[in-house]
Amino acid sequence: MTILAAFPRANRYLTEDAVLLVHERPIEQQIQLNEPIKAALQKVRAQLSLLETARDLELEGFRELVQESRISVEELYDRASTNYYLSAAEALKVGIVARILR
Repeated sequence: MTILAAFPRANRYLTEDAVLLVHERPIEQQIQLNEPIKAALQKVRAQLSLLETARDLELEGFRELVQESRISVEELYDRASTNYYLSAAEALKVGIVARILR
């Protein structure tokens, strides 16, 4: 989806058997706190900043994807949290792609 979002909608094409998956980017990380409080707070703030930046980048990609479409970025973001599968026909219907190739 990131690559698809990089192109203007008018230049997005899918084959009729394509299925797209929109999902949130997963992160798997543990924070080990074994230091003085001040250092632990800094570590937690750094991790929070990383997560907020990742979320902002993800939202920007979603905004690019839905630009000129009939689906809002909020709706896409909500659906992405549970893995949103779109058939080529549905992607065309909501306006994410310009055309289906046969």
